[in-house]
Parts: sequence; structure tokens; C-alpha cells
Amino acid sequence: MPVLVASDLDRTLIYSAAALGLTVPDAEAPRLLCVEVYEGRPLSYLTETAARLLAELAGTAVFVPTTTRTREQYRRISLPGPAPEYAICANGGHLLVDGVSDPAWHARVTARLADECASLAEVRDHLMNTADPLWARKHRVAEDLFAYLVVERDLLPPDWVKELAVWAENRGWTVSLQGRKVYAVPKPLTKSAAVREVARRTGAGLTLAAGDSLLDADLLLAADRGWRPGHGELADSGWTAPTVSALPERGVPAGERILREFLRAARPAR
Repeated sequence: MPVLVASDLDRTLIYSAAALGLTVPDAEAPRLLCVEVYEGRPLSYLTETAARLLAELAGTAVFVPTTTRTREQYRRISLPGPAPEYAICANGGHLLVDGVSDPAWHARVTARLADECASLAEVRDHLMNTADPLWARKHRVAEDLFAYLVVERDLLPPDWVKELAVWAENRGWTVSLQGRKVYAVPKPLTKSAAVREVARRTGAGLTLAAGDSLLDADLLLAADRGWRPGHGELADSGWTAPTVSALPERGVPAGERILREFLRAARPAR
């Protein structure tokens, strides 16, 4: 039975220059491979060692990139190894099969959202009315499924995020602060639901997962084994679970460690 590996991407496997978290002297820094270019500029990286491990993992397990990115944002990424047969975008809103969104899956998701939580329009309007232009640089809607802000973290009032979380909770939404982005996401929109669907289609006997943010918590809990890095929302809050290992590594070295853990767990199972 195949092993399914579902991993978040940003700040879990791939890292922007600002998130690399390198603490060694420059002369000892690992060689980096750019895996994403945006508007002609390099944007995301992993180490060359991590690239080798990821290519090896793709030959050992069913590797499923599992991201909150939109489909357009995901397609900018060029990961080492063969193109994954399955990928999960928009926090579970789109299940890509050979790069194409499965319309039946998307219809199931949107039907749940209509039945179980407040509308995107209500949440978007609340963000527009309460976010101060002093620190809210951009307002965005992703795939007509959820909304997020790009903010100046140094100017962002911490109480505003807490108040938004309480307001959203009462309407069936959740809030996550990741880097410079504040996400408002419907609770029924989950990575774990899409991963379970991929597990069903592939007949996976073991599911492994990794992630760093609040939006990855359901994914980690749904897996047989999970890992989180030493940075991010989950680490900052001390979040853990019996089947989830909290790693000490932070930044791009954590990506290497996660891939090693995936391989170590996948090989015996296979």
C-alpha cells in the first residue's frame, strides 16, 4: 500500500529570503536552489540537499503539495523531481489532478461553505471596514473562497488580530497570521479533507504530513504522523499533539529535517 506524504510548502519546505533563518557564518551557509520566480525575481528557495531529498521522496511515496496558495501562485513553483500527480491548493478548495482542478471536488467544497458558514462577502466587508490603511497594504480574495490582508507587521496592532479571530469564530471562520499575511478562512475549507480524498483515491496505507501554521493543524491531526518546524504559528503557541513531532530546527534547515523524517518513516512502511 502506498505512503502518502502531504506537506505544506511556504515556511515548511520552501522559504523566501526573509524566512531562510540562516544563523551560520556566510561562508558556511548551505547552497540554495531557487524554486520560484515572481515578476522576474527569485522568490522561494530550498537547500540543494533538500532538493535531493525531495526528489528521492517522490520516488518513494505519493508526494502531495498541500498549500493555501491559489492555483496561480502554486504553478509558479518548480519543485525538484517529477511533477506531483496530486496537489492541493487554496487550503483544500482545489484538488489538482495532473495540474487540473477536479470540478466535482470543488463543487463539494463550495456547497459545504454555502451551508456551514458566513459568506465571503460578509467577511471581506468586515476586513475592509476594520483594517487600517496605515498597516493594511493589500486586500485580497483568493479563488473566491477566502480573504487575506498583506500587512506591515511592525505596525499591526496585536489586539486587532485577536478581535478578528473572535469575530470570525462566531461566523464559522478562522484567522491565521503568517508572516505579513492575515488570513480569514472558512472552517469547512480544510487541507485535511482534501488529503483524505487523495488517500482514498490512491489507497494509501500511511499518511505523513508537515506544516507550520494554524491552517496546518487539521492536516497534522489527520495524518498518522506529522512534523512541525521550530518556527511559525504552531511553534510560537507551543501547539503539539501525540502524533506530531515538534522539531527544533528553524528556517530552511527545518525543511531538510522534515524531508529526512518523511523518508525515514516512508521507507520502512513501504
